[in-house]
Amino acid sequence: MKVLLVGEYSHLHNSLKDGLQQLGHDVFIIGQKDGFKNFPVDYPIQKKWETGLLKKVKIAVYRLSGFDISSYLTYRQFLKFEKHCSGFDVVQLINENSFQCTYYFEKKIISSLLQNNKKLYLLSSGYDYLNVKYCFENPDFKSVIPLYQNHKIDKKSFANVLKFTKKEFFKLHQFIYKNCNGIIASDLDYHLPLIGNPKYLGMIPNPINIDKLKFEPLVINEKIVIFHGINNDNYLKKGNDYFEKALEIIEKKYGSKVEIITARSVPYSEYINLYNRSHILLDQIYGYDQGYNALESMAKGKVVFTNAETEFMDYYNLTEKVCINAIPDVNYLVNELSFLIENPEEITAIGKRARAFIEKEHHYVKITQDYVQKWSEN
Repeated sequence: MKVLLVGEYSHLHNSLKDGLQQLGHDVFIIGQKDGFKNFPVDYPIQKKWETGLLKKVKIAVYRLSGFDISSYLTYRQFLKFEKHCSGFDVVQLINENSFQCTYYFEKKIISSLLQNNKKLYLLSSGYDYLNVKYCFENPDFKSVIPLYQNHKIDKKSFANVLKFTKKEFFKLHQFIYKNCNGIIASDLDYHLPLIGNPKYLGMIPNPINIDKLKFEPLVINEKIVIFHGINNDNYLKKGNDYFEKALEIIEKKYGSKVEIITARSVPYSEYINLYNRSHILLDQIYGYDQGYNALESMAKGKVVFTNAETEFMDYYNLTEKVCINAIPDVNYLVNELSFLIENPEEITAIGKRARAFIEKEHHYVKITQDYVQKWSEN
């Protein structure tokens, strides 16, 4: 099977590529490298006119004419790779706006992919029309939407979410929805809103390449090391403000018993090395299931504060914690951290269970087999 994976912003498609290659398939990735994260892709698309004077010119042109220069330049880059992106058995989009273009150019690119390949699938693994619509219509659903509704995040900072509420992205959704062979969700945050949708093929958990992420049992000597990785662009959306306040209290409370490492917007390769020494990792707050950083950290045997709601525990039939459910409550976070610091044997136990969970539910070869089956049957 020949597979083209479109888009990369979490390491998901790279891990799926590893699995597909293990199974003997030909696979390539086209897309951006997700800025500072710098993920590897086979056919790189550069987002242009995004800084300085050029960005100001781009914005002015768009306001006057509705023409987006960055989208046009992305389309021009795609045309250079168009022949390389033809003749595939399967094309999979990482979301509904994989190239981050305006409707006109995104549709032109996807039309080419549809015309020149056999099947096209859509991943629900980030914001998209159906997911955003569901979150707005269900305010009790745990997501980042209430941050905007409660005026904690302004309209400009929330633009990458709000764009899916606009008419042109609804049109793009309809176009993809009509022409794709099916939609696959990568975790419970995207699975729950899609239940009952006729195009929905089901959830396939994120693939984690455990061969590249070696498990080392946690050894606690003098200090308990806590790692907090921050992406400045998603600071509030990940709940980093709550984590930082909790860490301030923990540092005062435990002093020399803890070491806190904070990393801000560093490349992926540097990020994974920075947290190697840690016992506890703080990931994100607003969701039901783990994000990609959390899963990779769990594979290494870290105790991760992330999304692990009752729905997650029930779905996987878990009776013991494999990570710590994080909620937007500083006192709760402090209490959970304090318990671990005062009971280090629990850190070791959760770390072992975390690795076992990843091996059972997220092994990249097993997950890749599930993808191949879905693609073959639909």
